[in-house]
Order: sequence, then structure tokens, then C-alpha cells
Amino acid sequence: MSKQIRQAVAEGMSKLGINIQPHDNFSTIVILILCTMVAFGTYVIVRWGVLKILNAMIKRTKSRWGTILVHHQVLEKLCLIIPAVVMNLLISLVLDQYVLLSDLIDRVLGIWLIFALIRSSYAFLDASNDIFNMNHLSKNLPVKSFVQLFKLTIFFIGFFVGISILADRSPVYFLSGLGVATGLVLLMFKDTILGFVAGIQLAANQMIQVGDWIQMDKYGANGSVDEVSLTTIKVKNFDNTVTNIPAYALVQDSFINWRQMQESGGRRIKRSILINIDTIRFLSEEDEQKLATIPFVGQYIKEKKDELNRSGNPYLVNSLTNITVFRAYLEAFLQQNTHLRKDMTFLVRELEPTAQGLPIQIYVFANDTRWAYYEGIQADIFDHVFAVLPQFGLAAFQSPAASDIREIKI
Repeated sequence: MSKQIRQAVAEGMSKLGINIQPHDNFSTIVILILCTMVAFGTYVIVRWGVLKILNAMIKRTKSRWGTILVHHQVLEKLCLIIPAVVMNLLISLVLDQYVLLSDLIDRVLGIWLIFALIRSSYAFLDASNDIFNMNHLSKNLPVKSFVQLFKLTIFFIGFFVGISILADRSPVYFLSGLGVATGLVLLMFKDTILGFVAGIQLAANQMIQVGDWIQMDKYGANGSVDEVSLTTIKVKNFDNTVTNIPAYALVQDSFINWRQMQESGGRRIKRSILINIDTIRFLSEEDEQKLATIPFVGQYIKEKKDELNRSGNPYLVNSLTNITVFRAYLEAFLQQNTHLRKDMTFLVRELEPTAQGLPIQIYVFANDTRWAYYEGIQADIFDHVFAVLPQFGLAAFQSPAASDIREIKI
């Protein structure tokens, strides 16, 4: 077969006015050029002809999977295999008498084939990652971590196979020497190994998912998880900055995950108002009559007075204080708020007095976990609390301002 091809090439060149012998070096060069042209011509026909039609058909189906494969050019990168395959077939026909040259070209084509397979595999893995993301499966699984691990594995396999082709040795020969370099490999890929193990732990224990709002002060992270990869967790902070955290740090160190709060449908409001202790006093009958006109208060004062009278203790009969009535009013007021969860912890309590006054803490849960809406609910509550204090004869503690100090007459 080789002789016929060489004879045909020599005759064709002689028709062009170039006289060559079928088995001389110039003839071999011409044959190699023709083989290369045929191989890349086949690639061009498939890449820009067949694939164009195939991609157009895929787009018409409006398949998401097909669209993603087209976007990542999986088939286009797979087409790089064609020149190597065609060239290898032709070389085996025309260079059977040139053992060294044929062997050299075979090795080059082998490296080309490995390169094409690695590129197409990477594209397919990227497309698979996008498909998982599209189906929201990556929220519960560290898909990108596995994709990156597969890429790393494919790279090393391709690297050792390529070395074995160039050295004309079995890949097992090179792999057997890995035991000696294990320590070096572990040192070089420490973050990768730790990150992969951490990714499995994070997924198995459902510690973190894409979309979770996490807070990790050690790394300055306070925002939404954008990406979970093999070695890092990318967090988009509330101020639109981005923080990258090593994956293993989330296993080794503590962090706050707000996912449970979002899933429960209740976001905690835990804030205190400091009452000036000098304004706390017993209520007179006149005070009681005045406060009885405030919604929710009249019934409470009546029930409380009846309870104190039934005690039979003369010291308790007139022991109702304005802070007691204020706490009762506050609890009744909050019970009427439709933006609070009544099935979760619901408290209005006194804390230990401090140098700044008596803290009255509101400990409730808003039924809207969205940040802006939550802040609005909280602000509305405390706006009302501050405004209603004077009606109970109470005042909030406030450090003196410069204007207050100037008004002091010595």
C-alpha cells in the first residue's frame, strides 16, 4: 500500500513538472505535508460543517442540557481528536519503511491525543457542573469540589501517560515511583487534600450550602456563600466585597450560619431599652386612672389591683409601679403586632440593673427574615416604645450631650 501511494505521489508531482523518486526524502516530505492537509482538512469539515449543523439542531430543541454542552464547546474540543486519529491512520500506511520517523510522529500524535482528551474532559466536567447548578443539586453537594478533583485526577493521568509515551515506558513504571515522592506530593497538595476532605465533611453534615448567609469574623466574612470549590469558599459580603475562606477552616474553626433562621421563618429581635431608675415609682390613684385610658392597660390594672387586695397584705395594696404596668403594656402591644411570631420565644423582661439604668429587654421573633423588612419591623417597635415612655412617667437613659453640660449652672 505504501509503494502504491508513493508511486502515485511521484507521478502527480511529475505532472506538475517536479521530478522526484518514490522513495527519496523529498517524496517523504511531500507525503507528510499531504497527510497533514488531509488530517486538518477532515477536522475543518467536521468542526465547521457537521458540528455547525448539529449545534443548530441542538439549539432548536431548546434543551437546557444541550445548550450548556454547546456553550462549553464540548464537541468542538472533542473534534481535536480527529486530526490525530486521521494522521495516525495515514502515517501507518505511508511510513511503514521509516521506523524511526513513524515512531517519532506516533509519539507526537499520542501527546496531541492526550491533550485533546484532557481539554474535552474539562469542558464536559464544566458543563456537568452547570447542569447540577441548574437543577439546584449543588446546594446540598459540593459538586464543584468533585469536578475540580476529577480535573486534577485527569491531569495527573494524562501527565503520566504522556511521559510514558515520550519515554516509551509503561505508565506503571512511573506510578511505581510515587511511593518515594508521597511526602512531597502531600506537601505540594496539602490545601487540595484538606479542602477535599473538608468539602465532604461540610456536605455530609450539611454545614454549608451555596446561598447560605455565614459570618466568620476571623476571615472578615459576613455574607452569602457564592461558591463552594475544592479548596476555597467564596463569600459575597453584605458590602459587595468578596472573601475567600479555605474550605478546611470551616471545619477547624467556628462560624455562624443563618440558614436555620431563614428556614424557620423567624428572625430574632433581641434589644433592650435602658430606663432611668430615678423615674421608677409607685402609682397613685390619679396615675392609675390616667393610665387606665391607655389601650391594654386598664384591664391589667384592674386585675392586678384585685390580686393585690386579695393578698390581705396592706403593704402590697398600693405597690403597683409604673415600670410593672409598662412591661404589661409592652407585652400586650407586641401580642397585637402581626409581624411577630407568637409560636416562638416571646419575652419582655427586666435584666440586671447597670450603671446606665434598668434594661427592659424585648426578645421576640419577626416573621420576615429578609434583612430590610426585619430592620423595619424592629425599628417600628422601638420607635413606639420610646414615644410611649413619658405616658408612664418613665424616661430612657441617655448620656449627657455637650449642650446638656453647658446648661449646668455651677
